[in-house]
Amino acid sequence: MVSDPIVEEIRRIRQEHAKRFNYDLRAIVADLREQEQKHPERLVSLPPKPPRRRRRAL
Repeated sequence: MVSDPIVEEIRRIRQEHAKRFNYDLRAIVADLREQEQKHPERLVSLPPKPPRRRRRAL
């Protein structure tokens, strides 16, 4: 398997971030939400997907 430097960098950053909060998921999420509030211009909003049509039973 070929190592992708971008993926490795993301994994390293994610690991450092988790370690900073002692791997406490609630604290990590709280920090990420705080960052979203500080930098709303960095968020991506996609339009909702159209509903999928269901097949009728035969």
